[in-house]
Parts: sequence; structure tokens; C-alpha cells
Amino acid sequence: MSNRSKPIPPAGAPGPLDVLIRDKTFRTVEGTPLPAIAEIAFAVPPASFATLIGPSGCGKTTTLRIILGLDTDFSGHLSLPEKDGRVAAVFQEPRLLPWRTVEENVRLALPAKLEGSDLDALFATLGLAEMRGRYPGELSLGLARRVAIARAFAIEPSLILLDEPFVSLDEPTATRLRALLTEVWSARPTTALMVTHNLREALELSDRIVFLTERPARVRGVYEINTPRSERDPAWREATLAAVAERFSGVAS
Repeated sequence: MSNRSKPIPPAGAPGPLDVLIRDKTFRTVEGTPLPAIAEIAFAVPPASFATLIGPSGCGKTTTLRIILGLDTDFSGHLSLPEKDGRVAAVFQEPRLLPWRTVEENVRLALPAKLEGSDLDALFATLGLAEMRGRYPGELSLGLARRVAIARAFAIEPSLILLDEPFVSLDEPTATRLRALLTEVWSARPTTALMVTHNLREALELSDRIVFLTERPARVRGVYEINTPRSERDPAWREATLAAVAERFSGVAS
């Protein structure tokens, strides 16, 4: 992250994201209860970046769906950073409308008060300036993911949720996209929560990592990261990976 003469104000209100899910249970087609979450409680401070890591099927994506309001059948409570604030989501699939151009896909998400917004800087940061008139079918998966990120940040959300946004990309592409995400998020920090299986990715992007147990999920522990992103060089990452592996045995890198 580059040094600045004056700090950039965070997006949204000063409140944290506060999550308490005491119980989330699904039912199989036979009607058998299938506990997914036993108890998850964590907070994400304003304008910070947190990551959820845990075994497959432990309830990470379910947690995002509950925060998004797509699943209301749970016991617990949520407190979002801003009442009536905008919440953006970036999913594994870019979910772009194939008959709309890149710019049209991004602008379709804009609320009325932001219609006509100047998106030049956002497109330039994400390397999409020359792609604005292209259609999704003309884009690689990496470029399509950039469009999905642009769409999320264009609405100036008070909270952004990311569900494995770099999964299935080759490592060079994922590395570039992580750097772009860091750059666009750093330009106007907003409260962010990401789900990933990639610990190295979490260490590169996050201010804190919330580790979950196997299903039914509980919080195994929280790892705070105070090192500025600009100082997270390969030596720091390897040392931190070792520290995390010692504290949370069995976590894959």
C-alpha cells in the first residue's frame, strides 16, 4: 500500500460487522436434521478486511448467505456496519449478464443516487479501461472476475462479502487479481469479509483471520495481523505461516 499525505476516509458508517450465529441446521430430504453451525461469533472492525477459513462444508458460505439476508432460518443476530447501508457480494462465479457490455454490467448495479458516476478510476485500477465495451463471452475468467469486483465496489458499499473470489484461477492470475483487489480496496477501505481455503491468500489480504472448526462449526480462534500490507514480503509470509501452523495445527497453506 502506498504512503499517503492524508488518510483516505473509510466507506460507510463507523460500526463493525458483528455476527452471532448460535445455531444453523439444515434438513435432509428425509427430514433428518443436519447441524451446520453450532455457534459462530466474531466481529469485523470498520474499514478492515477479515477472512473466514475452515474445512470444506463447515458453514463458511452459509455464514455469508446469512449476512446477505439470503438465509434467515437461524438462531442468533447480526449487526451490519451501517443501517440501511449497501452490501456488495463477489461470488465464485462472476454472474455477468452475457447480453450486456462490461460497463453496462457494472452500471446496472448502481443505486439511483450513483447513476452517472465516473467509473474511470475504478476501471483503470482494475485494468478494465480497454474492456468497457466488451461482452462477457469475450473475457477470460480472470477478467470476468475483475468485472465482478468492479461491480461490487462501484456501488460504494458499507460492507463487501467475497466468496472465494480467486478459486480455480492459475496462481499468476490469482496473484495479479489479489494485488488489484488490495489496490482498489485500499483506495477507499470498506468493511470486508472473505471466505477462502487459501491461507497464504488470507495472510496477504487480511487484518484478521477467523478459523472455524469442522461442521457443526465453531470459532477455533482468531489470528490478528498488524503488519502493513506493504511489508508482507515472502520472508514475512513464510514466518507467519509457520506461526499460524504452530497455533492452528492442521490448517492447510
